Amino acid sequence: MSRLTFIALTLVAISFVGCLGETPTAVDPEVPEVTSIDEKREILPATGDTQVLLETTKGNIVLDLHSDWSPKGVERFKELVKLGFYNDVAFFRVIEGFMAQVGMNGDPALHAKWKDNNIMDEPVVESNNPGYVSFAKTGAPNSRSTQFFINYGNNSRLDGMGFSPFAQVIEGMEVVNSLYNGYGEGAGAPDQGAIIAKGNAYLKSNFPKLDYIKKATIIAEKPAKAEAKPESTEAAAKEDKKPVAPKVEKKEEPKTEKETPKKEAAKKEN
Repeated sequence: MSRLTFIALTLVAISFVGCLGETPTAVDPEVPEVTSIDEKREILPATGDTQVLLETTKGNIVLDLHSDWSPKGVERFKELVKLGFYNDVAFFRVIEGFMAQVGMNGDPALHAKWKDNNIMDEPVVESNNPGYVSFAKTGAPNSRSTQFFINYGNNSRLDGMGFSPFAQVIEGMEVVNSLYNGYGEGAGAPDQGAIIAKGNAYLKSNFPKLDYIKKATIIAEKPAKAEAKPESTEAAAKEDKKPVAPKVEKKEEPKTEKETPKKEAAKKEN
């Protein structure tokens, strides 16, 4: 092989190696960047009167409570949070695309004190949209107590059934979406009767993959609005002289037998 031929072959080889090691330029296809969970997190503005932090086994969730949507619901939820009722409580019914249900205390004795301590029904002001939070109830009227659920999908059909949203997830919806849902519903899923009787001992031995609220805390709360004072004593006296409408005695509504549809939004056993 002549010297000129050898040099020519060497130059060709160097050119080929250079092509293999070419770095991307502006005209090359864009290289996708790795996006962290934090960058995917959506944070909505807090427009309610109270914010509650749920520290869960999958991460943090922030709820924005609205007394203007459901005053009785907000009052009960805050009461239970301050009591510590929602600490170490399982998301025992998680159905993909539907909702995640929680709120049965792991101590049977404590749960027994609250499970039938119901609050009155309220008008449904907001719809059960994704990320909105409502109390669970049976088919009977005035049956909300401790259990609540977070909507995954657009569940507006529940509005007509009396499920009244009282809060919205404003941070951590990606955490809600990651809650374990492998146990499904029906046969082989957690049984509410067994939870009432045995609490977390039953859940942790039979359903070890369930996620939990580790701790619930009120992190912000607007002060209650002060009652408006009359402009003057004279004005107050005039108000007192106005005729008072007769009070109507409130009749207790009879409880009906619990309905058990195949897929109730938040079934609750007594």
